[in-house]
Amino acid sequence: MPLVSFKCSDFRCLESVALSLSAGNNLICGANASGKTSILEAIAYLGRGRSFRGAGLRELLRHGQDEFVIFGKFDTGVRELALGIRNSKSGLEVRTDGEKRASAAALAEAMPLQVIDPEVHELVAGGPDNRRRYVDWIAFHVEQGYLDTWRRYRRTLKQRNAALRSGAVGESLSGWDQELAAHGEGVDAARRRMLDIVQPALGEVGEALLGSSVGIDYQQGWAAGQTLLESLAAAAERDVQLGSTQSGPHRADLKLVYDERQARKLVSRGQQKLLACAMILAATEVVQTALEKPLLLLLDDPAAELDRESVRQLMSAVEGLGCQVIATTLDSELALFSTSPRLFHVEHGVVELLS
Repeated sequence: MPLVSFKCSDFRCLESVALSLSAGNNLICGANASGKTSILEAIAYLGRGRSFRGAGLRELLRHGQDEFVIFGKFDTGVRELALGIRNSKSGLEVRTDGEKRASAAALAEAMPLQVIDPEVHELVAGGPDNRRRYVDWIAFHVEQGYLDTWRRYRRTLKQRNAALRSGAVGESLSGWDQELAAHGEGVDAARRRMLDIVQPALGEVGEALLGSSVGIDYQQGWAAGQTLLESLAAAAERDVQLGSTQSGPHRADLKLVYDERQARKLVSRGQQKLLACAMILAATEVVQTALEKPLLLLLDDPAAELDRESVRQLMSAVEGLGCQVIATTLDSELALFSTSPRLFHVEHGVVELLS
């Protein structure tokens, strides 16, 4: 379901931008600080309701403005689907086909996308939050009902932590334990199913990009050999002392193994980037297969920190997925794609269609 048109106003340095996009490959070129990444960030915001750069509203508003607006149309094959966002101090307003929606989850469902940016190596080298979000993204799109289970778990976790801080013990705590364990086991089981599905694709992409197999060792977030309920009961005294729950899928992690080594210990940022890219492309392949439609892949300066051969291998893997791709580059002469993309040039936040 390709994004065929995109508009935004008053987003970062972009006063007003309108793009007519190819359903295949699109390339945005321009100098540093010209607005290339801001365009990708705005497109991703339309599909996530948040910035992939971690920016808040104040940073995203163009200087002197009170709100920004982002709008896009998608070709479903039957009709056009419209998505829109307005964000201001009054809050985030989300609309699909003109109807107001309760949360940004409606955007993610309508516009599944992935981003590869210069910080993508943090998926490998950084903390476990990103890796949990990685597998949760797959489950959200592949398993019906997963978002509800995840939300119930997070809500119950918040309530149990509040009870811990208030000094709850014994039966008053065990009631929360029963509910938390039920939802937590559901989250854990779904994550395991997703990793079983993504592992073969990750192995193939890892071989293509790194020349070696890539594996995932899932660590569930509580003691092996125990149910979550048993682990919560065993750790209750410690949880009371700390005022927070130390066992559960919110403590899970993915240990990545590359060439029989823990991937986080790889010295080269380029290797870490390729491994993270392999993870994202494998997840994209799995979700595309499940949804039976191409996804949107945003690539911000994909050549950064990679040698020419690695860039060639990465872009070959990207094109092999059949996604709609929107990429940025400093060098318009760099042959990222095997066929000519729709080419845009941006300067001082103003976009021009070149071909």
